[in-house]
This record gives sequence, structure tokens and C-alpha cells, in this order.
Amino acid sequence: MKNILKQLRIQAENKGTSTGSRWMKSKSETISSSSPVDGKHIASVSVTTAKDYSEVVATATKAFEVWRNIPAPKRGEIVRQIGDELRKYKAPLGKLVSYEMGKSLQEGLGEVQEMIDICDFAVGLSRQLHGLTMHSERPNHRMYEQWHPMGIVGIISAFNFPVAVWSWNAALAWICGDVCIWKPSEKTPLCGIACQQIAAEVFKRNQLPEGISCLVNGDYQVGEWMAKDTRIPLLSATGSTRMGKLVAQNVAARLGRSLLELGGNNAIILSKDADIDMAMVAIVFGAVGTAGQRCTTTRRLIIHESKYEEVKKRLVKAYGQLKIGNPLNEKNHVGPLIDTQAVKMYEAAIASAKSEGGKVLVAGGVLKGKEYASGCYVRPCIIEASNDMSIVQHETFAPILYIMKYKTIEEAIALQNGVVQGLSSAIMTNNLREAEAFLSVNGSDCGIANVNIGTSGAEIGGAFGGEKETGGGRESGSDAWKNYMRRQTNTINYGNKLPLAQGIRFEL
Repeated sequence: MKNILKQLRIQAENKGTSTGSRWMKSKSETISSSSPVDGKHIASVSVTTAKDYSEVVATATKAFEVWRNIPAPKRGEIVRQIGDELRKYKAPLGKLVSYEMGKSLQEGLGEVQEMIDICDFAVGLSRQLHGLTMHSERPNHRMYEQWHPMGIVGIISAFNFPVAVWSWNAALAWICGDVCIWKPSEKTPLCGIACQQIAAEVFKRNQLPEGISCLVNGDYQVGEWMAKDTRIPLLSATGSTRMGKLVAQNVAARLGRSLLELGGNNAIILSKDADIDMAMVAIVFGAVGTAGQRCTTTRRLIIHESKYEEVKKRLVKAYGQLKIGNPLNEKNHVGPLIDTQAVKMYEAAIASAKSEGGKVLVAGGVLKGKEYASGCYVRPCIIEASNDMSIVQHETFAPILYIMKYKTIEEAIALQNGVVQGLSSAIMTNNLREAEAFLSVNGSDCGIANVNIGTSGAEIGGAFGGEKETGGGRESGSDAWKNYMRRQTNTINYGNKLPLAQGIRFEL
């Protein structure tokens, strides 16, 4: 791993706070980054102090005055260069993501590709920040609306996608004319340092000021500073529903804006008219990919009663073929959970399901042995359950799949919607009527609804996010860029009289 850090030109030890190419050197407590792959210490990262945080915000505020006045297409050119740098460092950065977080190497490389893709998307978008023109009811008047940068965008990201979610926000915020302050997860701080180093070099090369891309590190307290800071008009936060509610309360108390992407409890409906062979790939990848640590992980499988026994047998066989081990070995399907605390939650969830009457179809458990010395490797588990069980209603960030049966499509959709989260959903069917019912106003209540693909694997071209306790935010594609700007309506009177709206008369 030292070689990977060297390739990324990172001297990570005791770095943690940055305004760009400048790193704060204050002496503070540190965060130890250890890999769940082998349990080894990688490096220590310094925690951002209150003094350093204030300096970061002040520097970002000053940088915004410069950055917002650079034309959007020129800002897009800077983001294009960042995308090119990410291409250059894709292999070592992907390995760092895999090693520090624990996801498979293919998924680590895929996450860096998402960063490259969002940079490409943002470059084109930098020439398309369109407003509207409207007809005025008053003669010799013109109305239109335009979009302006907001200022500082705060970004709080989670460990499971340690670099991609930052890029979804930062790339769009930058082309919109905003500057960014990023707090990565304290469980994956080195990924944050790597990305900051890559972006900062591009800004410096283009003789742009410090403060356009900033990094802070720490626990919930640093996030709380950001949530309560009136100098940060928009705070984008990804993580648990519990965390999101705290962020939302603090941001709302100062009438700021929050963009939340929180928990998911995603289901696939398997119809009697499904292509079972194709469905199995979606189900297994969705349930065990990233060791079940995605917000879009498939956590519930709702199977038509006529296919239930067949699918059960095929799932048991498929799970028996899974290879669990070092995620840097591309032959392995499942890597570790992020830490031993996640393992405890996994074990507690299985115990809870059993106590509520769940029937274990594929047993879980913690793996022992030299290869699993970190204590973070677990077996993917399948449990026959009912949707109303309290543990099924809860999102457990682990490879636990709950399966249940249904009779009618209406019942299946009701089960799919019968949780407090509303992120991703899918139906596997060749029945056009079922597919359309699932996508209709009476269908899935999630922000993402797929037909004949799984719940995972969203592309950057579409807006990403969900409803209910998922938070309602939208990141990445479509018109998600509007989150990072303020709307302004303009009316111009080019005549020599002043008629009032709604026909009101006011004479002097």
C-alpha cells in the first residue's frame, strides 16, 4: 500500500485539513486508518480543529468571490482537467478505495470511473445552465429567470462510496460556480486526501486561488460545525437516516438548504413472468456486492408464490458458489465489512430475525482463519421473513437478504412500498402490464424504479436519490445541478410607462 500512496504522491501521515494545495500543520488528535482487508494500519490523519475549520471556511469564502466570476464554460475546462487526472490515477486510486474500504477491486475501479463520468457530464453541462423566458402580462415588459452560484457547498460523504459521492457533488458545484468543503468518512480518510491532492494540483496549475476545493476531517463534531454554519448555504450529506435527520434539523434551524441521500431498504419483485436466469444475476450481485454495504443493496426479495421454491433452490446454489476473501483478488466475489462494529450489527440482525420467527435459508457467520485475520469477513446470509418484522423494516449494512412470497402484483407493490425508506426498487418481469403498473403512480414509491435490472448500478446520467426517510435529495445527473444554484426571476420594463401587475392602478 505504501507503493500505492507513493503513486498518488501522497504523504498522508498527519495530514487532514486542506484549503487546496496547502495543508494545515496544527497538532491535533489523529484518526487511524486501518484496512478491513487485513486489519493493518495504513496511516494516521489529523483531525480538523475549530481554528483550522474557521480558516478553511474563510479561505473558501474568499475563493468564491473569484471562482463565481469565471465563466461557466471556463470552469468546465478546469473540471475536464480534473477528469483527465482521474484517468491518469485510476488504477492506484481504485486500489486505494478497494484496500481502505474493502470493496472488490473491480468496484473500486468502477467508483473512480464514476468520478471520470461525472466530470465529463459536468463539462457539457457547463454550457447548458439554462434559464427560462416567460411572457409578461404587462406591455413592453420581458420576464426571464437565471441561475447564480450559491457560495460554499459542504459535502459529507459515507465510507461505502468514499470518492464517487464527493465527485457527484463537487463536479456539479464547481461548474455552477460554487466552492466546496468536503468532510469524508472518518473510516476512509485517505481516499479523501488522495482526491484532494489530485484536484488541488489542477487548480494550482491553472493559477486559481486556494479554497475552491477544501478538505476537513473528523467525527460528527466537524459535521455539526458544517450543519450549523450560516456561511454554508448548502450542505449535501450522505449516510444513515439518523445522521440525516440531525443534519436536516441543524440546517433547517438556520434556514439553509440540505441535500440528503440516506438509507435504503430496497426490494426486487420477482414475477411469475420473469426471466429467472437474468434475475439471478441481479439478485445475487445486488445482495452481496460491496458486502451489502451499498445504500442500493438488495435487502428484500419478493417472489411470486409459483416461483418461490425454484428460486429458493437456485439462491442456495448460487450462494454456495460465492468466494469470500481479499477484495484485491479479482476471483473473490465478496470482501470484508468495513470494521468489527459492522460485524456486530450483522450478527445482531441475524439474531433478531431468528427471534422474530425468521427461517435461515443460507446461514451467515463470521469467517475465521489467517486470510480473515481482520475479523471483518462474514458469510452472506438469506432468511425467509415477513415484511412486517422489525428487523426487516430496518436497514442493516451487511449481506443479509430477506425473502418472502406474494400472490398478486398489487400485493407485491404494497410489500415493496411497505418500509420507511424509498431509495431503489426493481421488478423482474416480461409482462408489460406488470412493468407499467410498477412504474405508474400506483406503483413503486422510490426515487429509483427499475425493470429487468437490479436495485444497484445507477448511471450518472440520471438523478440519484430517494423519497421518505431516504431524504428526498437528488445528486448526479438530469437537472440535479439546480440544487447547487439559486434561482432569480427578472423583469425588465423597456417602455416609458409603469403598468402594475394584476391590473392594479396607482396614480399620483
